[in-house]
Amino acid sequence: MMRYVIVPSALLILLILISASTNYGASARTELVKVMTESNQIGNQIWTLGKPDDSDLEFGKESAAPISYTVSSDEQQPEAWNSVPQGLNKSLNSTFTIQYSLAEIPEYGVHFRVKILDAHKSVPQMAVFSNNMLSGIIQIAGVGGTSSTYEYKKLYELYIPKEQLQLGNNVLKLSAEGCLSCRADENKFLWWKWDYLSLDALTAPAEEPIHGRYVESGTKVSNLSFYYDQGAVKHLPYVLKWLGIAYSGNVMRVDCATDVKEGCSSIKSYYETLRDYNTQAVALHLHTGNIMLKDDGTLPADAENKLSDYVKQYGSMFQYYEIDNEPGLFNRSKSVNLAIAKWLKTNLPVMAPHVKTVAPGWAYAPEYSLRTCRNQTTSGVFRCGDPDGWEGDPNQRMELEEMTDLTNGHAYGTSYVNNKDGSFLENMRTFGGAEDGLQKQMLNTEYGTSDSHVDPTEYGAAEPHAAVFDRILRAHIGYADMFMQHAAFYPEYALFEPGIDLNTQNPAQMQIHKNSLENDTRVGVMRRLNLAYATHGKPLVYEIANKPELSDKLVYFRGVDTSTLPALPGSGGKSNKILLNFVNFESSPQTIEVKVTMPESAIYEGERFGAGDTYESARTYLSGLEAAPELAFKETLGPGEAVQYILSRADGVKPVAPSWIQAKPAQQHAIELSWNESEVAQAYDVLRKSGLGEDNYEVIAEQVEGTEYVDTSTEIGNQYLYQIRLSGTNEVSQPAAAIATDSVVLDRSDWEVTSSSGKPQGAIDGNIYTRWDTGIAQAPGQFYQVDMKTPTMINRIRLLSEGSPKDYPRKYEVYVSTDGSNWSQSVATGSGTSILDINFSPTYARFIKIVQTMRAGNFWSIHDLQIYG
Repeated sequence: MMRYVIVPSALLILLILISASTNYGASARTELVKVMTESNQIGNQIWTLGKPDDSDLEFGKESAAPISYTVSSDEQQPEAWNSVPQGLNKSLNSTFTIQYSLAEIPEYGVHFRVKILDAHKSVPQMAVFSNNMLSGIIQIAGVGGTSSTYEYKKLYELYIPKEQLQLGNNVLKLSAEGCLSCRADENKFLWWKWDYLSLDALTAPAEEPIHGRYVESGTKVSNLSFYYDQGAVKHLPYVLKWLGIAYSGNVMRVDCATDVKEGCSSIKSYYETLRDYNTQAVALHLHTGNIMLKDDGTLPADAENKLSDYVKQYGSMFQYYEIDNEPGLFNRSKSVNLAIAKWLKTNLPVMAPHVKTVAPGWAYAPEYSLRTCRNQTTSGVFRCGDPDGWEGDPNQRMELEEMTDLTNGHAYGTSYVNNKDGSFLENMRTFGGAEDGLQKQMLNTEYGTSDSHVDPTEYGAAEPHAAVFDRILRAHIGYADMFMQHAAFYPEYALFEPGIDLNTQNPAQMQIHKNSLENDTRVGVMRRLNLAYATHGKPLVYEIANKPELSDKLVYFRGVDTSTLPALPGSGGKSNKILLNFVNFESSPQTIEVKVTMPESAIYEGERFGAGDTYESARTYLSGLEAAPELAFKETLGPGEAVQYILSRADGVKPVAPSWIQAKPAQQHAIELSWNESEVAQAYDVLRKSGLGEDNYEVIAEQVEGTEYVDTSTEIGNQYLYQIRLSGTNEVSQPAAAIATDSVVLDRSDWEVTSSSGKPQGAIDGNIYTRWDTGIAQAPGQFYQVDMKTPTMINRIRLLSEGSPKDYPRKYEVYVSTDGSNWSQSVATGSGTSILDINFSPTYARFIKIVQTMRAGNFWSIHDLQIYG
């Protein structure tokens, strides 16, 4: 029986625990998981190469020849490692193999550890193969190629299950890998240096299949960029599941700001949805731009009340609070930021003791003379913050860092390694380098790429838009702890097609945003990396059935039981899902066959997310998966493709009625129906009754797949009520009503609009939170005019001003024209309301003019205008 050396691991455990205790008050939940995964289970040392002395001098120089090292079976490790390279360089020595012998297989698997001293800024990847099967790919952060005067050193760790070990001779192969679509041009940048490497046996079942380091991922889901309304709530579960971040304790940014009217209209439901999907939240609420501190430097009563009310109402639902957003870029005051941090430090321990504070989302804005900043006054004093440039000064940043639990830092494109303003390098300037990762946990509330960002040409990426997003996300996996893509629906930066009012879109029709001529997308990249690195829980036992086909292939499997995760602080969010992830990091299709040992012998069911440009096409529902307790899966994955199964025991699945049912008239007097999915549904029945009488509902369609249906068996003028039922159950949705008509909403994408004053486009831009208004009090003669470009039969106009409820037209007249010169007599007149439906006899027209005919003290506003025909 092989015996192991124990002392070095015990010393390492002690160092990790000391480090955790001084980690600036990091998240209790994350710290607990990190301690469990990095410390409690590590026991017997199998081998160590090198001395933990922050030096690589004991190793040999790089060589172009294949390098292999055999670990001595002697209990004493050698003091000379001349045949071990100082690191890897894909252009020179791209692989290193370590051969060692096991007299018995560690019952709970092993941990591989490597302490990195430096690496190139390109984010090289270290693939780790155990006996030719991929155990994981470590994303390595480094400052090589930058002008940083500070070093970044990091101990990376990787769980290797016992199924990838064997009696007798074992081979651990380390390989330098590049980006998915990059050519050999990148190879010379893919290098790193190490301090030591070790392999340790676990003494208890692993709590987490740690993959380099423990990270949490997320994004932001808001409607029309800023609104946490019903549309955002409706889409939130779809985004969480499709991106692979639901159920396992990841984190989302929730920045419903006090200066955005209606910005927090459904925030309670939003937070509840995050809780239900076992997802954390980082809140940002108080708009700091207009705050004037009291003489003693504390917050004024209005600001204190806004913070206090928000924490009282929702503090139990979020886990982090972010002090500010890019305070230098938006010309914010350091003193105000400090006052907010002090208020939170004083009041959170009483009001919401689980909440941790996060430094502002640093943009590192320098003095105004170096870069134009936003939100400038007209006083002639131009600044990037108050005092000017304070956000770009690490000493002034440290004043806030000393008062907050986690650091921050926004990054776009490859800016994280900019010599100035780079979130990675600036954090090391702030903290004076990194001996084993940053001295403080990092929660990055914005990273991403725009449609114009491309990967540096020297890396030779065939798909540069996808490659630059892949690189920045991999970088954050290498050096940050928690990180959020900028926003799922934000124009230019979006994961999904933006510019659509989420209140009207069926989330099943949510579509991936693509860069033309590229196959990989930001959603594809995020799914691939989230499924590999940010899916958490107790690892499941599995066996690869087609090992010969996958020998030395970059194909990864990760299966976890989320029920073992601790409850979310505050909200108590929990999950009981089994998550099975299949990831292909190869540039060619690969087939993987896996037999997974499920927690129990039972029948399972749930969702599968795979390839597809829409949510609906990517998602399927599976049932009757009988585990004994093994379940077998076979997946053929395209280049860079990732597939996730979200499963539960069938006897614990409770059917839930569909929600958010909508009914609206369509052409040929049909009525279109849509609804949000019920997560346990495979098919739906459509029920209908006429009018508002006592008639019973009748079934007009059964076993409908998807979440849409068009009812064509209708008569013009009749009102119909609909309900959607889960097939085979009694679970029925709330009703929705619509009147069958040949009058439907016209496409307004080509319209031109003019008005007596103001910016008329705000009424037809699809955003109910923007508007057109007169800018002055209502007076006779004010008008709003539409050119539909094509003459059309019309009979109805709908004006919404609910967002400005007193700004409806007091009196109006409607005129139409086919040429814009000769106008009809008025086709409709009347008095306005905040929801104004103007009906008139069908009229052939191209131009429509609405004229306001009465005086009133309010503006005339239109938040949304629709014409029917």
